[in-house]
Amino acid sequence: MTTSECAAAAAAAAAMNSVGEGCTDMKREYDQCFNRWFAEKFLKGDSSGDPCTDLFKRYQQCVQKAIKEKEIPIEGLEFMGHGRDKPESSS
Repeated sequence: MTTSECAAAAAAAAAMNSVGEGCTDMKREYDQCFNRWFAEKFLKGDSSGDPCTDLFKRYQQCVQKAIKEKEIPIEGLEFMGHGRDKPESSS
């Protein structure tokens, strides 16, 4: 995927609302922070730290609460995100 394709995908994702109405502003704030960091730092070789971790954690907690309140079944799903280890290889 090219840089412009990544940017287009990120813009499309940023335009979507969150699963919880009360989480949408947090989602947009996190998306803006991440996209800025990704474009201005990561793509230029600076992968030291992600300044958006706290925003992500607050947004993630909001989404988890909304999922519980809406009784959305998520059994068997695994979520990746900050602070999560990559799945172990089965080989």
